Amino acid sequence: MSAIAAAIIQAKGWRRRLIALAAGATGALAMAPFHFFLGLAIPATVAIWLIDGSASKIQTPPVGRFGRATAPILPHAARRAFAVGWWWGFGYFLAGLWWLGAAFLVEAEAFAWAMPFGVIGLPALLAFFPALGFLLARLLWTPGASRIFAFAAALTLAEWLRGHVLTGFPWNTFGMALGGNLVLAQLASVIGLYGLTVIALVLSSVPAVLGGPIAPRESGARRPVAAFGAAVLALAAIYGFGALRLALADRGAVQGVELAIMQPNLAQDAKFRPENRDAILAHYLKLSAAAKGPAKNSANSNELTTTVFVWPESAFPFILSHDPEALADIGAFLPLGAVLVTGAAREDDVLPIVHAALGLPSPPTRYFNAIQVIANGGLILDSYDKVHLVPFGEYLPLQSMLNSLGLHHFVHVPGGFEAGAARKTLAVPGLPEVAPLICYEAIFPGEVMPQPAGAKRPGVLLNVTNDAWFGMTAGPHQHFAQARLRAIEEGLPMIRAANTGISAIIDPYGQILEQLPLGAEGLLEGTLPQAIAPPFFARWPFASSFSVWFAALLVALTARARV
Repeated sequence: MSAIAAAIIQAKGWRRRLIALAAGATGALAMAPFHFFLGLAIPATVAIWLIDGSASKIQTPPVGRFGRATAPILPHAARRAFAVGWWWGFGYFLAGLWWLGAAFLVEAEAFAWAMPFGVIGLPALLAFFPALGFLLARLLWTPGASRIFAFAAALTLAEWLRGHVLTGFPWNTFGMALGGNLVLAQLASVIGLYGLTVIALVLSSVPAVLGGPIAPRESGARRPVAAFGAAVLALAAIYGFGALRLALADRGAVQGVELAIMQPNLAQDAKFRPENRDAILAHYLKLSAAAKGPAKNSANSNELTTTVFVWPESAFPFILSHDPEALADIGAFLPLGAVLVTGAAREDDVLPIVHAALGLPSPPTRYFNAIQVIANGGLILDSYDKVHLVPFGEYLPLQSMLNSLGLHHFVHVPGGFEAGAARKTLAVPGLPEVAPLICYEAIFPGEVMPQPAGAKRPGVLLNVTNDAWFGMTAGPHQHFAQARLRAIEEGLPMIRAANTGISAIIDPYGQILEQLPLGAEGLLEGTLPQAIAPPFFARWPFASSFSVWFAALLVALTARARV
């Protein structure tokens, strides 16, 4: 192992970059659908040695205009760490997000030419976050085992920035290496995804102590034994906590409600067009008709069970609220007392009325990606507009400039979608207060609750999505794994309806009670699990993650102060 470490530390030029690229790519094995936790050990360990090697070259100070040496803004070692961190991150995102290319082939005649920008361009941009993490880690660097804490603290900060800067994109955050395993993921109820990220990076970096510089106070012979022993004990403690939490899980169900989740498996291609309106709606109604319907509640023979039908995101290639015939068909289908919760594009009908009343010119039509609640008879009871939109998918940043270059968003909505005003609960007859999450709104830890923060806690998370854009790839599996972790963090059950899968009923511990796999067509029926008391993370989402990050940073700073 020492020989391998030495070879990586001393690597230069393209050999060094290729090592970083290949090591980063292996990190995809730790994510869905593989969930191989040890898959993060290779990229993390190699990252430590690459950062070690960033100081292996002595730089001659650059000379200014008057022959004087000029001091660089950053130390040479930090700049070399940034450069190799970019290649490492590029490999990680390239291997983990390659499936984005499938979206460009849905309408190949319009988008295939832009495929390299999504498949290569996005990973290239995202790679700047790990590069920043490598740079910060190098600034905190000290010889010995403590450097793995510097690496974990710096890279977790970079991951947090990735989840927040420019609307954020926390996809496949490194903590998902633990979050993909049901037992290990229980720790997210205490420290959340970013807390898991710190721990995953520390544990995965432990093999790096077998090589690299040794701190003066460390014994080379005893160092690996102590480090590996501590890592094994920590992993055993995390596993024990998760196993105990699951063993003591409260598995009660909400009485008086039956769920019927429709997964149509409808391809996101030319068949999903307004001219196919009748066939699409008939397909939905036929699948939903397989539901058993209202039945007597086992706890009270006189109480009828409410059937809540759930359809996925953007279920219709038309504006449902403006189609009275479609609403009438849905209303006629719904049994008395039943209700439908469905994704649907929504047109703003209020602003034009206000403008007309004030004698102002008609405003541009605004569209929203929404969830709507429909009762028997076709009456729309409530609606939620998606707040966190997907750039380039649902709207185009710098639209006028990019339109002039021939770029436009994926959705067939003039001008793209508008963002909703704020997260809110959705009132669904038969269900507790619902926290709606459309598509990738479910991947943002600590941001799935309704606003303001003091609002009444909901009793269920509802995630409707349309992953048909990405076909039978790793993408929908990764999306599902991240959504499931929100249930664990918040202590809330989740209802998930996906067009092509994966649809599921998930309990507050992340256990999958019912599921339809990717690429299947059918109706998923089951009861709704009860929510549990808010876990630690749900009560203090920022403080719980920050405390773990600060502990790792403190170890790194203390070690540096001793040098």
